[in-house]
Amino acid sequence: MPKVAVYNMEGSQVGEIELKEEIFGIEPNESVLHQAVVAQLASWRRGTHKVKKRGEVSGGGKKPWRQKGTGRARAGTIRSPLWRGGAITFGPQPRDYKITLPKKVRRLALKSALSSKVLEGNIVVVDTLAMEAPKTKAMAGVLDKLQADRKALIVTAVNDENIFKSARNIPGVKPVDAVSINVYDILKHDKLVITKDAVAKVEEVFA
Repeated sequence: MPKVAVYNMEGSQVGEIELKEEIFGIEPNESVLHQAVVAQLASWRRGTHKVKKRGEVSGGGKKPWRQKGTGRARAGTIRSPLWRGGAITFGPQPRDYKITLPKKVRRLALKSALSSKVLEGNIVVVDTLAMEAPKTKAMAGVLDKLQADRKALIVTAVNDENIFKSARNIPGVKPVDAVSINVYDILKHDKLVITKDAVAKVEEVFA
């Protein structure tokens, strides 16, 4: 079982915690991580792009000139894709970009992402993380003491409004609750700052 240090909000080590091997101690599967990131980014695409096909462009009902005898190429409508202002050939149409991955693959990807942070030494476990009121400056000070003041993902056991409001305006910092963590956010941020309660929640939900 991997062991990591536990810190308080002042940045001082107050103990150690053993993480579950099957969640935080596996060999990261890069192929599965790639699949998960591609699937997640694809799911965010709205797919509302749309161009007009030949039957959707207004006008062009009349043949612009007679078929023969003008010396010009034959044309049936000024809304042809060959003409300026005409239709678009093979342009994008509304579609769903969603990619569905098997549940086991999604779980393996999440475990691989969490394990990669442990292997890199980029996971910071905090005994408690609490704010009496939303204070961005105070949260920035806490992250600075934890040496996670750049791109950091803050994971709490539950949705704590004061923590979320304190962290959301700090550039590069994103707060989430334990059940909302995803592979993309874990890999995108340099540091994973997670509370002890959130570790227990992750181990309970994703075991």
